[in-house]
Amino acid sequence: MADSEQLTVAGAGGVRLSVEQAGSGTPIVLLHGLTATRRYVVMGSKALERSGYRTISYDARGHGHSTPALAADAYTYELLAEDLLAVLDRLEVEQAVLAGASMGAQTALCFALRLPERVLALGLVTPAFDPETHGEPSSYESWDRLAQGLREGGVEGFVAAYDLDTIPERFRETVAAVLRQRLSSHDHPLAVADALQAIPRSRPFASWEELRSIEIPTVVVASRDEADPTHPFAVGERYAETIPGARLVVEDAGPPVRSPIAWQGGQLSRVLAELASSVPGG
Repeated sequence: MADSEQLTVAGAGGVRLSVEQAGSGTPIVLLHGLTATRRYVVMGSKALERSGYRTISYDARGHGHSTPALAADAYTYELLAEDLLAVLDRLEVEQAVLAGASMGAQTALCFALRLPERVLALGLVTPAFDPETHGEPSSYESWDRLAQGLREGGVEGFVAAYDLDTIPERFRETVAAVLRQRLSSHDHPLAVADALQAIPRSRPFASWEELRSIEIPTVVVASRDEADPTHPFAVGERYAETIPGARLVVEDAGPPVRSPIAWQGGQLSRVLAELASSVPGG
């Protein structure tokens, strides 16, 4: 297929997922992060489908043009993985490369640990979940504050709650602009607020030891980005060290300071295309 095709897929628990696919060849499913939309994995780059891959992306439940869950707490990795299964089944994809950013990375892992036979390879972009620190009450405070800001003040309320003072001054204006752009892309902002509280309380897997069972090609794209403290480099590094045979990809350390590969759609697409080329038929 030369042009992109847009369709709606029934997900778990009655949600309707807004899906887009383009290209042909080995399927690569792109899974976005919390508060983002399907555009924010390879940032609109068309490099993957031009390189001979079938790219599939969709807005997670409550995000973008997808509909909200029926309950405020129905945003868990188990349900996100069920949505992914629904998309694969609806599009008749038996096996795919899964490439996810942040929440999308954890969704891909949750799915791969449960249904390994459906996954050809994993591209984990800025994974942040740490099973050893998960559950600490203080870790939820910032997410709850963002959810409250979004509910009470919309996009500007979210930006105000983000606490830009924690970001190096030279990056604040750019971060604020990106936040406004991302948060303005949702049909159901109150559903995103629900997800902001439910997702961080959910576990995609129980322990680091679980990741040692992964037996497929895996690349971890970590980030040294000072403007993004919620995705620590050390956590991404541990994913690469724990998953057997995983390759760590990261921008060179400065100076000069380099833009993270995770935020460069063309560069990230090349990393994912290289990953996909390593699987049978890729």
